[in-house]
Amino acid sequence: MADDRVIPILESIRDVGADRKAWLVDIWGVIHNGVEAFEQSVTACAAFRKTGGFVVLVTNAPRPSPSVVEQLDRIGVQRDAYDAVVTSGDVTRGLINAWRDRAIHHLGPERDVPLFSDLDIKLVSSIDAEIIVCTGLENDEVETPETYRRTLERLLRRRALMICANPDKKVERGNTIVYCAGALGALYEEMGGDTVYAGKPHGPIYELAMGIVRDACGASTQLSDVLAIGDGVLTDIRGATDFGLQSVFVGSGIHLSPEDWTPEAVTSVFTDHPEARPLAALPRLRW
Repeated sequence: MADDRVIPILESIRDVGADRKAWLVDIWGVIHNGVEAFEQSVTACAAFRKTGGFVVLVTNAPRPSPSVVEQLDRIGVQRDAYDAVVTSGDVTRGLINAWRDRAIHHLGPERDVPLFSDLDIKLVSSIDAEIIVCTGLENDEVETPETYRRTLERLLRRRALMICANPDKKVERGNTIVYCAGALGALYEEMGGDTVYAGKPHGPIYELAMGIVRDACGASTQLSDVLAIGDGVLTDIRGATDFGLQSVFVGSGIHLSPEDWTPEAVTSVFTDHPEARPLAALPRLRW
């Protein structure tokens, strides 16, 4: 039976986050929208760090963490807002390395090519692929997953394995919702293909993030000392819950529009996903 208790909406993250040792904070949708930084969110993270807190930004971006740091710099996210960045791309590189002796094809935009930097692998066309590394749609401003159905059919006939470098299905870019690699991974699975996912909600990215937290805050740091903050129900919130972390749901255009932000509306978002229930919610991350 679904848990229909109303999820409390907070005025400040301090109510549940100030006494934690560390935060694991989603980037896209919480810290920025792909176009501009959210000043309140950046300020909140910086304020938590000033109290002695440790902030790890955890993202499903399908690129290595140094390239995400460069993007944060360009968007205007000050470095005093975080201590470390962990990406789905970091996890994906480990998966790619495990299959480095196979013929690998990159399905995604040119901007994600740094994912393969310094890896001893053979990149091939889709015609010869044994492994597909999917980082997204080549032009997510106009394409949808259906644009790729024929390509995926050809790969399916070859029984190619897909490594999905970004489990997110959609994100908000500015005021627009665009498709991500997770949507292609889901379609490939629906068609009968095998897909391996890196990033949230899967455990390896949390293991990596918690390793960084324990190195900084002490090996005795417990999961109860850490708070996860995110805007994705099936990635950020479910991933945190499955890993044993408490979480706070932050608003973005993925699930609710700002005018619909009420305790009842927020609770309804989780009606079909009681396994992904947050501790509380905030319209935006703020201190």
